[in-house]
Amino acid sequence: MLKFTEEHEWLNIEGDVAIVGITAHAAEQLGDLVFVELPEVGASFSKGDDAATVESVKAASEVYCPLDGEITEINEAITADPALVNSDPMGAGWFFKLKLKNAADASGLLDEAGYKELIA
Repeated sequence: MLKFTEEHEWLNIEGDVAIVGITAHAAEQLGDLVFVELPEVGASFSKGDDAATVESVKAASEVYCPLDGEITEINEAITADPALVNSDPMGAGWFFKLKLKNAADASGLLDEAGYKELIA
């Protein structure tokens, strides 16, 4: 199940685990990324908490935790090569996996059509 936030994060949810990243729109707006800071595995976040940081040649920005949960895995590849986020933001450029505290909360997020409407 693919969901989106108004803050330009995407979630690919399977059961109670979500893979989280930033959308292609966000990556385009930021420009070429030069630095990514990811959360620690095992860290718990509430919806809206700052979970990661990205820096580009244009600006620095926070990546927010889209739902309550615990980080179970991070994508070390994007810290070594931040350009992966620009080249494949919804694939190889994912940020972290989040074990959701309550998977039903995802129903409050945007679907793809709702997100496309938001950025139109």
